[in-house]
Amino acid sequence: MTLTGKLSAVLIATIFSLSILSPLISPYDPEKINLDSIKEPPSFKHPFGTDNKGRDILSRVLYGGRISISVAIIAASLSMGIGLIMGLCAGYFGRKFDTIIMAFVDLILAFPSLLLAIGVSIILPPGIYTVMIAIASVGWASFARLIRGYVLTLKEAPFIEAAKAIGCGDSRILFAHLMPQCFPISLVMMGIKLGGYILTEASLSFLGLGAQPPTPSWGSMVSMNRAYIASEPWMVLFPGLAIAVTSLCFNLLGDTMRDKFGLKIRT
Repeated sequence: MTLTGKLSAVLIATIFSLSILSPLISPYDPEKINLDSIKEPPSFKHPFGTDNKGRDILSRVLYGGRISISVAIIAASLSMGIGLIMGLCAGYFGRKFDTIIMAFVDLILAFPSLLLAIGVSIILPPGIYTVMIAIASVGWASFARLIRGYVLTLKEAPFIEAAKAIGCGDSRILFAHLMPQCFPISLVMMGIKLGGYILTEASLSFLGLGAQPPTPSWGSMVSMNRAYIASEPWMVLFPGLAIAVTSLCFNLLGDTMRDKFGLKIRT
């Protein structure tokens, strides 16, 4: 692994650990309003300052990481699972099944992913589960296209012909022979996509479609404090940096994994 990949992995592990341990290490209650500490700049008492309701921004960033990262990981896992199944079936069975699935995939990929996710989020009640569903309902298509192409190269391989010769059924070939071959490339694709999913979650939360107040998330923190960006920039700076650094690290780690395994993945 390259130095960039190692640094990205270390930063991701650090951010993830801080978010998970936020109930233990956060100096203040992230939802507690303190009218005596409104809009305080960064200081020893409040390293990231406070917001317009006196809430400690460091605590809110730590707790917000639990929402933003967990939503992105769960949405990516759902996308990978759906895309893996659809891609396996489309590539293996072919014909009409392949035509129908790939037509649906092309239809989804024809729309800007963020706009389509916004459309799905508007239909459902706002909340973190809606964001997961919205991201997964859009993100699975790219997984399906990748896996389908990979299965097309595998289904004529000698080990598949041998499995058919000894009487293995389609379900056994799909899940016992093809899926283990496709799972590693799916994980690499998931790593590449996670950075974008964090940005998508932040965008939906910024628009008020994600975690609802007073629950902190990075996107909602930027949205609620954007009016103070000129006078009290720390309110937006620190959650914005958390989004940017985490997304960048996931992208760099995903690129490193892709190069390490010699995979040619278009995203």
